[in-house]
Amino acid sequence: MRRLILIACLFAANTWAGAQREEGLSASVQASLQRAVADVAAPRLVFDNEIEAQRWIGDMSTRLQKRMPDADMRRLFLTSVHYEATRAGLDPQLVLGLIQVESGFRKYAISSSGARGFMQVMPFWVRSIGTDEHNLFQMRTNLRYGCTILRHYLDIERGNLFRALGRYNGSLGRAEYPNLVLAAWKNHWYYTTQTADASSVSKPRS
Repeated sequence: MRRLILIACLFAANTWAGAQREEGLSASVQASLQRAVADVAAPRLVFDNEIEAQRWIGDMSTRLQKRMPDADMRRLFLTSVHYEATRAGLDPQLVLGLIQVESGFRKYAISSSGARGFMQVMPFWVRSIGTDEHNLFQMRTNLRYGCTILRHYLDIERGNLFRALGRYNGSLGRAEYPNLVLAAWKNHWYYTTQTADASSVSKPRS
């Protein structure tokens, strides 16, 4: 474990997050975020039917195979992404795009500012809304924190995804990072269900 973390540090320059600013939280917001990251339910795919669930995970698994060769690990990772994103009210494909930009799907990635894991979560969040037992290099914990934080920023920005992504990266007001995430979402993780209605399309909104 320690060796893996040290190796990950060598790749810190390739990560994006780390400039998130620690801000004071109201008691109600802090309590809400604490409840969100305390979830221990087993992750699951949240679809209307099993056929569509298996189609989604098969499609996403094929796209992720080169970056994550182990099939069982891919399935667990994608199931966890889908569960954590959905419970936070986020599009799972958006979250995959963010992870691609943030860490390149490297579990032990560390930025120069200390952001950690798949979604490059800053350690101050554990102090603020978590417990000492929360390990940001643990896959499920990292995804839960990352999705909870992005949801928090979306709420602050009243649904403005571009500005929320800027907050997530600590680059609010600059276009480069949000554009990278939105491009990854559109170009690599675009997905449609079998049905033809508009709600079945998972892609960035213009």
